Amino acid sequence: MDATISYEGIREAADVIDPVFRDSPQFVSEPLSARLGVNVVLKVESVNPIRSFKGRGADYLLHKLDPNPAGYVCASAGNFGQGMAYAARKRGVPMTVFAALSANQMKVERMRALGAHVELRGDDFEAAKDAAVLHAKQEGALYVEDGLLGAIGEGAGTIAVELTQMEDELDAVFIPLGNGSLINGIGTCLRRESLSTRVIGVCPVGAPSMEISWRERKPVETNQVETIADGIAVRVPVPEALDIMRDTVDEVMLVSDEQITEAMQWLHVDVGLVTEPAGAAGLAAIAARKGEWSGKRVATVLTGGNLTSEQYRRWLLP
Repeated sequence: MDATISYEGIREAADVIDPVFRDSPQFVSEPLSARLGVNVVLKVESVNPIRSFKGRGADYLLHKLDPNPAGYVCASAGNFGQGMAYAARKRGVPMTVFAALSANQMKVERMRALGAHVELRGDDFEAAKDAAVLHAKQEGALYVEDGLLGAIGEGAGTIAVELTQMEDELDAVFIPLGNGSLINGIGTCLRRESLSTRVIGVCPVGAPSMEISWRERKPVETNQVETIADGIAVRVPVPEALDIMRDTVDEVMLVSDEQITEAMQWLHVDVGLVTEPAGAAGLAAIAARKGEWSGKRVATVLTGGNLTSEQYRRWLLP
């Protein structure tokens, strides 16, 4: 299986992925629209068993793969690992997830509760990924890399299938940009279903490698990442994902942690939603560009809602 993401694969995924991840809430938030002067459409991906969109791609991937008796191995900041754990448990297949020592403890606990064996290795995601690759070779397990396998992006692209079923067309969609599976899946679908919709990726100021790589048209690593948005804190881009982005993405922009925190607070107050930092990055970007998109209809994907109690108190309570 390669990195190719096809429209046909996205349409198939929309029919076969686990129903618990499909048809998530999507609506215009009137309070946010009034606050920003933009018609804001929210696609809420936090109301499912793993509180994130990652279950879509993980479930479709394991639907496509032949069973591996030795199981699967992946690296994750937490949400992809939960998606893989959920999909593997459903099929009775062993799942091992490698995460950094600094990983969100709530996400680690949830991966374990879903049946995954979790190994904490290294100071960041890239170190955890190196350990995962080595472990897979030693154990004969199949290493699964988010952003590299096309079926993951095709599963994520089902979000766009649902968005295009709304009555009014979108002028733009602002998508939190991590390794690229989500934006490439959505962009592939919109290039077929809604060509006039601009596809805009959003990265944190403290993890700019994907924005720099997009701008320079080549993979650019950074020495470190420093952001609260762990779900999109990419230091080493996936080259194959960047290649696909040339055809699926119109632009990539940066937002600060302060802008992300403010967006999280708006979502909490105006919509009653708990959203993790990566999940609120798209709304932060809409707010930063509200003058440009005034009166337009723009969407963002709230990609996840996994916060620890301490994070909830720090970012969402006055």
